Amino acid sequence: MQSSRAPYVRGMVGKGRHPILGVWSPDPVLSTVAPIGLAAAAGTALLVDLATTSRTTSRTLADLVSEGPRLAELSPGRPGVALLAGGNVDRSLGVDLLGQLAGHWPAVVVRSPDTDLPFATVPVIPLFPGILAPTPRVGHGVWQPVGAGAEPPGPGPVLPRLRGSLVRRMMSGHLPRRSRWMDAWRPIWEMPWA
Repeated sequence: MQSSRAPYVRGMVGKGRHPILGVWSPDPVLSTVAPIGLAAAAGTALLVDLATTSRTTSRTLADLVSEGPRLAELSPGRPGVALLAGGNVDRSLGVDLLGQLAGHWPAVVVRSPDTDLPFATVPVIPLFPGILAPTPRVGHGVWQPVGAGAEPPGPGPVLPRLRGSLVRRMMSGHLPRRSRWMDAWRPIWEMPWA
C-alpha cells in the first residue's frame, strides 16, 4: 500500500538536525529576507511570520489556533515555500501548534521579532564596516556583509553579498531559480544552533 504523502515529503521528519528553526535579525531587511532564504534552501518548507500581527495571508497562525488547521494546511500540497502570517496569536498556543505542524512539514521556519523561542533560533547579524561593526559579545550567528572590510566577531557562516535585485525579487514574492545567496543557506539546517 502506498503512502498518501507527496514524494517530496515522504520519509522526512525535519531537515537535518532541526525540524523547525527560528530566524531573528536586528536589521529590518535581513529579518524579512533571511527566513525566505532559509525556507527556500530547505526546498519545501512552511514559513511562519511571528514578527507581524497583520493579515498578509488568507489564514493566520492565530486562525489555525482558534479554528484548527484545515487538512490542506497540515502538510505541503506541492514543493516550494508556503507562507503563513502569525496574526495576533497567543505565543504559547502558537508554539504548540508549530510543533505539531513541524511533524508534517519537511521544514518549518519561524520569523521572530526576538530570540525568545523554545526551539533553535538562528541570529542573522549584519556586518557593517568600521565603528558600526558588531562587538565580539554578539556570539555565534549567520553573518551578512554590508559593505567591505568587516570581519565576523564570532563563529558562524558568512553569506555572500546580498544583491538589491534579489531583495526586490523576494520582497515582491518571487524566488529566483539560482542564487549564491540562497544556496549559502543550505548548510544552516545542519549546524548546531542553540
